[in-house]
Amino acid sequence: MTRFVDAALAFPTVLFSFLLVVVVAYWVLVLIGVAGLDGDEAVDATEVTGFAGVLAGLGLGGVPVSVTVSLLIVIAWFVSLAGSTLVSGTPALTAVLAAALACAWLGTRLVVLPLRRTVPKERVPSRADFVGRTCVIRTGRVSRDFGQAEATAADGSSALIQVRQTGDETFLAGGTALIFAYDDAGEFFWVMPYDAELDPDRPI
Repeated sequence: MTRFVDAALAFPTVLFSFLLVVVVAYWVLVLIGVAGLDGDEAVDATEVTGFAGVLAGLGLGGVPVSVTVSLLIVIAWFVSLAGSTLVSGTPALTAVLAAALACAWLGTRLVVLPLRRTVPKERVPSRADFVGRTCVIRTGRVSRDFGQAEATAADGSSALIQVRQTGDETFLAGGTALIFAYDDAGEFFWVMPYDAELDPDRPI
C-alpha cells in the first residue's frame, strides 16, 4: 500500500493524481444529484470554440466535455502509475509521461467513437422552421418583390423576415399571413392570405 501511495504521489503520476481526485469527487456529486452532467451536444471543431473546440479538434468531440476529460485523466493516471513502477530515472519517467498522454488520447478516442452515436446532435435552427406558420405583416404592402413580416418559431424566437406573394392579394400592416414556402435563391418567404383553419397554433 505504501508503495502504491508513493508511486501515486511521485512524478509523473502526481500530475494526474490530484486531477483524478477532482474527477472522482465530481462524479460522486453527479450520482447523488448535487451536480448535473453537462449537456454538450455532438459537435465538431468548426462549431465550437474554447476548450470544447480543442477537444473536438483532437477528435474527442461529440460527447459531454466532462465525460471526455474524465476519460483522459483516468487513462493518463493509470498508464503513468503503471509505467512509473516499471522504470526509474528522469529520462525514463519523462517518456512515461509522454506515453501516458498519448495513451490517454488514443484510449479516449476509442471510447468516444461509439459513445457519440448515442448523444443526440443539437438541431440547428433553420429558416425552414417558419414554413407553415403565420406571420404579422410589418410593411404597408406585400408584392412579388417587396414585403416584410415578423414570424415566430416554435421555440418562441421571432425574426423580421422578407416576404413575397404570388398573386395580387391585399396585405395590410398588422395583418396576418401564412408562410407556405421559402425561396433559397432570393432568401425570402412566400406568403398567402391567412386562414384560421391552417393556423398550427390554433386551439383544437
